[in-house]
Amino acid sequence: MSTFYNLVVVVQVLSALIIIALVLLQHGKGADMGAAFGSGASGSLFGASGSSNFMSKSTGVAAAIFFASTLALAYFGSDRQTAVSGGVMERAAPVTGPAAIPSTTSAPAAPVDPSLPTAAAPAATVPAAPAATTDAVPAAPAPTPAAPATEVPK
Repeated sequence: MSTFYNLVVVVQVLSALIIIALVLLQHGKGADMGAAFGSGASGSLFGASGSSNFMSKSTGVAAAIFFASTLALAYFGSDRQTAVSGGVMERAAPVTGPAAIPSTTSAPAAPVDPSLPTAAAPAATVPAAPAATTDAVPAAPAPTPAAPATEVPK
């Protein structure tokens, strides 16, 4: 299985490189548009050779191979046993330490011994009100709610 998986990966990479090369070698349809409207001897909208040539057909074949190899890699990459057994979360290792979330199905917590000292909360270091300064600019009075709004002069 590993050998076939590696072979599919090689086929996918090669088909991707071939698609890149073929797309870069082709000239766009916009180059033929100028010829169709008077600056060339072309008789049709897509040029004299028609709408499909060897390069565009090769690009389509390489794209089909690329998509088929992508589907094969997705098939081989999926672990079908986990889909039957319930999924990834059932196989996950339990988290321990401070990041662990308490479970509702776990055993009840041990009773707290009241004779043990409890940790006191640290004292607040932020003052309740800012200190008054002598060089502070006084605040503007708040407008009264009954006063109508005035337009600002320009």
